[in-house]
Amino acid sequence: MTNKDEIAALKKKVEELEAKLSPPKPFVPQPYEPIDWTARMSMPPSALAAMVAAVPDRVMRDIVRDNRAPTGPTGTIPSGSQQPTGGGAANVPGSGTGWAHEIPLSPPPGVQQSDKLVDAQDAGDRAELIKRDAQLRAMEKLAEGKS
Repeated sequence: MTNKDEIAALKKKVEELEAKLSPPKPFVPQPYEPIDWTARMSMPPSALAAMVAAVPDRVMRDIVRDNRAPTGPTGTIPSGSQQPTGGGAANVPGSGTGWAHEIPLSPPPGVQQSDKLVDAQDAGDRAELIKRDAQLRAMEKLAEGKS
């Protein structure tokens, strides 16, 4: 063995020993990758082409326009065609403008009959309690008289 071979062998052995003595490298987690739930959820190009061919462009344009169009009035001020013109029956109850006859605040119908029934039941309950109380007092007096 020559000096060069011996030096190379010793260097290799020193590297191995140093690798064993050096502290382990710290744990470094992999960078976070968000989950793509739509991965591999594609459609074959032939199926996509068949679907596109089945519906004309005009129909798709109308569908998109209808979807983007407002569904009701966007403000509280009526447009010019909706405003009443002239005198006549504007804002009169029953004229079709949405106005109605004024209804004063009062208890709902049927409450008076319900109140009468409840009052009659209360009177009957009160009479029964008075009768029981009178019977109890009479029994107490009778019990005191016997003792």
